[in-house]
Amino acid sequence: LQLVESGGGLVQSGGSLTLSCPASTSTIDDYALGWFRQVPGKDREGVSTISRTGRTPLYADSVHGRATISRDNAKNTVVLQIKYLHPDDSGIYYCAARRALIGTMEPHDYESWGQGTQVTVSS
Repeated sequence: LQLVESGGGLVQSGGSLTLSCPASTSTIDDYALGWFRQVPGKDREGVSTISRTGRTPLYADSVHGRATISRDNAKNTVVLQIKYLHPDDSGIYYCAARRALIGTMEPHDYESWGQGTQVTVSS
């Protein structure tokens, strides 16, 4: 499964963004999907995850109430929307796939990763 993130860039504080991650070479139907963020000097951390059925989204406390994860199996794509952005949301965002029913917030649980997209939120 190949994943390619898009939608990153420079965003003003208070704004919103939509990250998209279409998959190729295989269908996402059999995968739980997740979004992770990494900043320099820190470990990659889970931002949000969605189960194979799309029924059990999870969010990190840092984005809870501001983020929405969704998946469109017909388009083979997972999307993350975050609103009311602030500088702490900056980082490289990665989408990932886990061949399981339920996603987790642990990077080591995921087998497939995109290359990442940079998000910078200016104050």
